Amino acid sequence: MTWGEGPRWQRGALWLSDTQGGKLWTDHDGPWRGIPLDAIPNGLWFLPDGRLVGAMMHQRRIGVWTGEQFETYADLSAVATGPLGDMVGDPHGNLYVDDVGFAAHAGEPVRPGRLLRVAADGAVHVAAEDVEFPNGLAFAGDGRTLVVAETTRQRLTAFTVADDGALTGRRTYADLAHLIGDDVRPDGIWATQDGVWVATTTGHAVALVRENELVTSIGTGTLLPIACCSDGGKRLFVTLADTQGLPLGEAMATKAVHTTVALLEVAKAGDTS
Repeated sequence: MTWGEGPRWQRGALWLSDTQGGKLWTDHDGPWRGIPLDAIPNGLWFLPDGRLVGAMMHQRRIGVWTGEQFETYADLSAVATGPLGDMVGDPHGNLYVDDVGFAAHAGEPVRPGRLLRVAADGAVHVAAEDVEFPNGLAFAGDGRTLVVAETTRQRLTAFTVADDGALTGRRTYADLAHLIGDDVRPDGIWATQDGVWVATTTGHAVALVRENELVTSIGTGTLLPIACCSDGGKRLFVTLADTQGLPLGEAMATKAVHTTVALLEVAKAGDTS
């Protein structure tokens, strides 16, 4: 596995997307295996009816998994301005997905991204503008707070979710550079009743934070934590990247990255749902 994103636990199985290796990984059928894909998802989520959906990174659409490929569930091409990133959903079938805004791998200039909301009927709305490198997404607390990791701003930003799914009340949830250190670049996140777990990549730690408070931090040594999720109990799954001692950008460009999944037993891992 090259770069493991969007880990999700569903009915006793782990699913994740290898965005750089072009595979969907799962142990749903027993052995842990990678399924080669022509179209690559980034963020993954399970709809209320149990179907797996993926944010198709370079195709600007949401795909639904058929067992062999991701068929189109919602077309975002008229709205999205860049590659798609992480994704999260609510019990009503709304999906929130990162519109990163620019393709770094293609040498495009950096510009702010957005959050898009895909309603249960397939309608696509711009939920938030001016989000700098939007990354991990999670619903915190009672589900009325949506948290997004702004990677280059080194912080988690929160929004209040209105009854119609609109996002209001933008605010800083956690200044990670202040709480953890200047090397932090938040990627995947996972919400629990006790706060939000953050994979900090170059911060070399997985940290549990509450609003403007560091609860605990688990160091990952030389490995870079990419994303995380729990099984609803005390187990936290974390994807960890080994860059073979190279700077991350160089390792990604030369495909020198190798990702493994670590299982951490933590007292405060469970879902908010």
